[in-house]
Amino acid sequence: MFIQHRYPGHLFSAPRSFASLMELYEQNYIALRRLCPRLPAQGEHWVSAPQGAPRLYLSLIEHTRYTSSLELTHRFDAPPDDILAPSLSVRIYHDARQAEVLMRHGANPAGSRHPAFGSPDGTGELRARWSANRFLNRWLHYCLGQGHTFSGGRAARAGSLVPTAE
Repeated sequence: MFIQHRYPGHLFSAPRSFASLMELYEQNYIALRRLCPRLPAQGEHWVSAPQGAPRLYLSLIEHTRYTSSLELTHRFDAPPDDILAPSLSVRIYHDARQAEVLMRHGANPAGSRHPAFGSPDGTGELRARWSANRFLNRWLHYCLGQGHTFSGGRAARAGSLVPTAE
């Protein structure tokens, strides 16, 4: 005999609500820490390159007592230049154990940085944040499934995320 549990509706967040966004931030933190249990030193670039998968780069941009900001990107070898996509800036809130997308990079052909959220008048910000962080969540799980990791001997230091012309 099975006992059917009835949970009050307030225990579950509505999709794309503020509460579900906070849950998504927590899930992103967990997945990011699985991918990278220990963060690199500020300014360092780490690369993960499991066989048969595109290289994944992680760079710590800023670190404070309660937060860290990093950039995460794939690098695909495609002539004439490497393609860096997707490329996201992520802020980790250590005390709250949350991670959120701050910025998408390369959103236009010129490759300049654009805010990830909303229109200039501020409409749709929650929806845009939810969408960007849902993408991060799916991407992190994809990377973990590909065998990417920035732990132990599997992460190597890289010179730079951006290829230089010599």
